[in-house]
This record gives sequence, C-alpha cells and structure tokens, in this order.
Amino acid sequence: MPTTSTLNNGVEMPALGLGVFQTPPDVTTDAVAEALRLGYRHVDTAAAYGNEREVGEGIARSGVPRDEVFVETKLWISDYGYDAALHGFDKSAAKLGVDQIDLLLLHQPLTSRFDLTLDAYRALEELLADGRVRAIGVSNFMPEVLARLLAESTVVPAVNQIELHPYFQQTELQVLHTQHGILTQCWSPIGGITSYGGGAKSAFEDPTLLAIGAEHGKSTAQVMLRWHLQEGRSTIPKSTKPARIAENFDVFDFELTADQVAQIDALDTGVRSGPDPDSITLESYGMPIPEA
Repeated sequence: MPTTSTLNNGVEMPALGLGVFQTPPDVTTDAVAEALRLGYRHVDTAAAYGNEREVGEGIARSGVPRDEVFVETKLWISDYGYDAALHGFDKSAAKLGVDQIDLLLLHQPLTSRFDLTLDAYRALEELLADGRVRAIGVSNFMPEVLARLLAESTVVPAVNQIELHPYFQQTELQVLHTQHGILTQCWSPIGGITSYGGGAKSAFEDPTLLAIGAEHGKSTAQVMLRWHLQEGRSTIPKSTKPARIAENFDVFDFELTADQVAQIDALDTGVRSGPDPDSITLESYGMPIPEA
C-alpha cells in the first residue's frame, strides 16, 4: 500500500501525519521531534491552535532536513479577506520558521461572510502561484459550500480536511471529493472526539473494532487508521505520548480484509461530534491571531 498521497497538482504528501490539535505548546515541540524520530514526515497544525512556533521548533530539533518534512497549517477566520490572508501566511510561516508551507488550508468556510472566504482563497491561489505554498485546500467545507467555492475559484482545492471516523463518515462529501480530485483528509480519524465530544459511545471501545483488532494483534486505533489508509484517505492522528505516537505509525504491516472494511463502513451513524461548520462565525469564534 502506498505510504503517500498524490495531490491533484502532483505534490506527494505522506498519507499519515501527526496532528497537534489541542496539544499544549509546552509539549508540542517534544511530540513533533519524537514523531519525526519515529519516521513521521508530515505534521498538521493551524494558526488557531497556538502552537505553530513549537511545531517549527520540533522540526528544527529533530535534525530531519526541512525538505523531508511536509508542513501543513491553516488560516483562521479572523485572517480572512485577501490582504489579511496574505498576512496570515506571513505570520504562520514566520512562526513555523519556514519560507514555504507545503499545504495551506482555510480552517473553516465562514458561511456568514462567504465573500471574505472567497477573498482568502484568492490569496491562497496567489501564494500557490508564487511558490510560497506547494498546495492549497480547505477544511470543514460541506457539499453545498464546497460546490460554491469550486464555482467561484480557479484552483480546485487539493484537500478538504473534515471530521471523519467510523461513526461519522460523510459519504456524500467523500463522493464529491472524488469527482473533483480532492483528497479527503480526516481530523479525529480514530474517533477521539467521540470520547470527549458528547457522543454516546467511544470508538475505542467498539466491539466490532475490538474484534477486528484482535484478529490482527492491533489496537482499535490502528484498525481505524488502517481503514482510512486502505480507503485512500489522508489521516492525522494526534497524541503527545511517545508510545501512542509510535503505535499510530505502526499500521503499514497488516491489511484489513474486504469484509472487515465493510464491517467498519457499516458503523456510520451519520452523527457529527464536532461543531456544525455553519455555526462558525466571526461573532462566536473570531479571535486575533498573534503576530509572529
């Protein structure tokens, strides 16, 4: 199974990366350095996470050459608009300590001010044309909003990063991605949000996943990550624990059967655990992103 995903502009991206959502800055540097030591070559962060600087420090500390690490980050809604988004790139690049960002996403669609969203995406298109980013994309764009972006922009997003785990699979959106050559990237890929997001049950304790894991001598987390990879998705599990970071990367030595994949596909409840993207407004979620 390939360990990389080819984006729609030909850029190669490691299919499995380290996520750092809700990772406190004081432990982010160590987590990133450890992940890179273990073989990860892809790190996903965001301006809104408040840990871009520490991600950059972890990359520098690891000793892994910059051109071997795929760096992904996201602009927050407070930096939407054309000029604001260009400045948002400057802030992120400076904090990360890089001249070029490998993948830059719009973090939310900001449907209440879609004009600002479109202007921000136009800025991403310019950054791509100038070579300051290698690929651009979006996050949490639902089918109708994604269709509107496609109709009003020039560059098809390389990636749409969305909540996706066995209990919430967003099949309709995945089909739309395939039709347009957009890679599906999963946040909360092992259903962590089902443990703390108010869900009725945790994916980690799912009997189906436990049984499949037992057949392969793997954890439920490893089963879920393997499921994503076999179905062609990018995945960015987060952890700060060295043992868990290692476990999440140890998913390339087994293969789920077609029946096992079908069993996991059948776990979809259609229930979102994260916030409804339409609820993300400047009034509710706007916050200044600090200068570098």
